[in-house]
Amino acid sequence: MLKIDIHTHILPEHIPDWKKRFGYGGFITLNHHKHGCAKMMRDDGHYFREIESNCWSAKTRLQECEKAGVSVQVLSTVPVMFSYWAKPEHGLEISRVLNDGIVAIVDEHPKQFIGLGTVPMQDARLAVKELERCKEIGLDGIQIGSNVNQENIGEPEFFEVFAAAADLRMSVFVHPWEMMGEKDMQKYWLPWLVGMPAETSRAICSLIFSGVLERLPHLKIAFAHGGGSFPATLGRIEHGFHVRPDLVAVENAVNPRKYLDRIYFDSLVHEPAMFQFLVDLVGADKIALGTDYPFPLGELEPGRLIESLGFDEVTRARLLHGTALDWLGLNIDEFD
Repeated sequence: MLKIDIHTHILPEHIPDWKKRFGYGGFITLNHHKHGCAKMMRDDGHYFREIESNCWSAKTRLQECEKAGVSVQVLSTVPVMFSYWAKPEHGLEISRVLNDGIVAIVDEHPKQFIGLGTVPMQDARLAVKELERCKEIGLDGIQIGSNVNQENIGEPEFFEVFAAAADLRMSVFVHPWEMMGEKDMQKYWLPWLVGMPAETSRAICSLIFSGVLERLPHLKIAFAHGGGSFPATLGRIEHGFHVRPDLVAVENAVNPRKYLDRIYFDSLVHEPAMFQFLVDLVGADKIALGTDYPFPLGELEPGRLIESLGFDEVTRARLLHGTALDWLGLNIDEFD
């Protein structure tokens, strides 16, 4: 059965020396310290993570996809590359390099890869400009972070980016990054285990309560990691909406539960009971296979969770590829 993985990350094999070009630091570099491996480093020498060739090599990815039974990967940059803290014009230049790299891979393997771009969210005007270019060069959407320099993405200054995505029929994938409270919970990898789920819920709630989703009913937006903690805490969120509307419903008086049929989620929740809960809550038509490939916190056997729960063939097909195609506005014939 066709498998489309909507949540995978990729980098250029060689990243420009942004510090040298822009005159200030904080950017990610790659130290290819041995064959097939590289260290992601801040340009001040701070180690970020180790990656392998599957994070930049289309050839390696295709081999691993074939082995795992994945038909199509949706490519997006590693979130640390968003660089929203950089000067806007530099954020735009970084985005263009990353996007051109993804397009080159998609153009070479159009039946195996779909591309999502990145845009400089620190400047909405430039973000829209690059979003329009993403459409022109053949990308099918964009990936954005769950916050922009700790501002909620539902804030008014970002609305035109979402409006442009809706108008251009460009899908949006929201990925957690720069987790709130990260500096206060460094031990035990808590930013990734606790902060990321909360950060995704923050993004969803900000788009609901600010009225962005109400104003843009045709926006195709998906959230990583099964929506983080949002599905499990929706009851609390809804209860707060009812009992303290003076604090919650200040910009949108619509029950947050209404938006469950407006948003998409990937399948990356790891826990079978939680995945069944998510299917029961939002329906298979709002959930798409997503693995966070090639990183270890992702699903290491793509689709195993979906296939382990005994869904009928129609539901399984929806989860493994149907919802992805719907979210992206694509036709299955393009990948047969």
